[in-house]
Amino acid sequence: MAVLLVVTGHGQLGNTGKPTGWYLPEVAHPWKVFTDAGLKVTFASPKGGKTPMDPGSAEAFKQDPICTDFLKNTDIMAQLDSTASLAKVKPGDYKAVFFAGGHGTMWDFPDDVNVQKVTTAVYEQGGVVSSVCHGPAAFVNVKLSDGSYLINGKKLTGFTNNEENAVKLMEVMPFAMETKLRERGCDFVEAPLFTENVQVAGRLVTGQNPASATPTAAAVVKAIKG
Repeated sequence: MAVLLVVTGHGQLGNTGKPTGWYLPEVAHPWKVFTDAGLKVTFASPKGGKTPMDPGSAEAFKQDPICTDFLKNTDIMAQLDSTASLAKVKPGDYKAVFFAGGHGTMWDFPDDVNVQKVTTAVYEQGGVVSSVCHGPAAFVNVKLSDGSYLINGKKLTGFTNNEENAVKLMEVMPFAMETKLRERGCDFVEAPLFTENVQVAGRLVTGQNPASATPTAAAVVKAIKG
């Protein structure tokens, strides 16, 4: 029973000169939920290799014991410095794929052919496809074998346009994620700013924001174990 936990490999916030990357609690909290449930976790990224953490997320969650323990775990840090390339991943080895958030995902998830291939393969083999916060950027161009968009007609959530505006980064983003997801035909479900929101549409599980990371992962475990 294994989960492929995919993080961004992109570390620059548009043209601002500021760093970004994967968002700490959206990796640390799901990792703990998965491993506590007895699932094996493999870290991957679109291109593989070293991946950047959003430094702001470490600062924001420096009092969070799960995040603190995660950062102190040298084995985990080594894995995030040498992630598997999605091109070399065997989807059949995994019961679920989980796309963690962080603003970096907006640049390297949407158009990556291997993101699309792995997502489609895991879903069509009966696995769980999941994400949190900006992780659904992975889904905007994913199509199933019949040519339909994966998320078409399904309930889904992610970091909302209102949340993006609240953190004053909408103008920096390459596109408005919520808007793009809606264009792909999903039933986008929005909760109040920065509050917990998890949507389960069969084997598609999504969470809105950092507050949703733990319950989203728990919903993935439930979906895997039936």
